[in-house]
Amino acid sequence: MFAVVGAVLVVALFISSLFLFHVGGLGEVKTTAEGADHGVVAPCVSPAEDGSKPKYLDSKSVTTRVLNGTKFSGFANAVGRALQNREFVVQSIDNYDNAKVERTTIVFGKNAIPQAYTLAANFPDAQLQMDDRQDKLVDVILGATFQNLTKTDELPKTGSEIPNIEGCKPANDMKDLPKAPEHTSVG
Repeated sequence: MFAVVGAVLVVALFISSLFLFHVGGLGEVKTTAEGADHGVVAPCVSPAEDGSKPKYLDSKSVTTRVLNGTKFSGFANAVGRALQNREFVVQSIDNYDNAKVERTTIVFGKNAIPQAYTLAANFPDAQLQMDDRQDKLVDVILGATFQNLTKTDELPKTGSEIPNIEGCKPANDMKDLPKAPEHTSVG
């Protein structure tokens, strides 16, 4: 009897190992070629007025609102605290109006593009989306794809040049932007 159970367990272990190590493509998740920003057109980072290349900002100069777009309670609170530990200014933590957000989204206006890129560097799965807000508040809407923040030793250094996302458009060329939700303005 024990020999039969043992044999079944060995076979089950073997089969699960095939999936775990993706032997022959087993267990791999199919991805689509959406582009660098997951199918959403993001604005390019424009050079400064003096012509210098835009740089990643100190996290202390980025104000964000963390919104939970998932069904998991306390999710935004945990991420908000982690961002505070990374010295971001967290204006508020709340639930988003939709609990079925698929991909984490960084939402911002044309006056907060370097802030958005700086925050987005902390989210390996996030897409950038510009709306019509005029202030510098950057929202992060947590989606189902969120696993963890980027490791701190993998983050770009403050003051290093921000590369544009592939397929971006100049911010001034982006028309018909979504309306920004109500929020407390950040100067």
